[in-house]
Amino acid sequence: MSPFRSSTGLPDNIAAAICYFFPLIGGIIFLALEKRSRFVLFHALQSLIAFGALTIGHALSGFIPLLGHLAAVLISLCSFAVWLLMIYHALGGRWYKLPWAGDIAESQLRQL
Repeated sequence: MSPFRSSTGLPDNIAAAICYFFPLIGGIIFLALEKRSRFVLFHALQSLIAFGALTIGHALSGFIPLLGHLAAVLISLCSFAVWLLMIYHALGGRWYKLPWAGDIAESQLRQL
């Protein structure tokens, strides 16, 4: 368990895991509320970017004839795998970066 607390009063690892447990909404809430913990801000940004892109990809797959349903199923499975992976790493207190979303979140975090 993380000894550090975010400005919301929750331990850092719990706050970061909530960002993923409630995709998009959790990231938006902690991005708005968090003032101190860069760990929580990083995970909130990464959650928004990753699950936002997956949601857009899922919606766009509906416009693909014939293979759109297969693409939607694959994106759903990928989303579930990313969801589990990121909750696991956030609860463990690790700064796990997804391949492209983590880089974008890290660059945005430097600007805050």
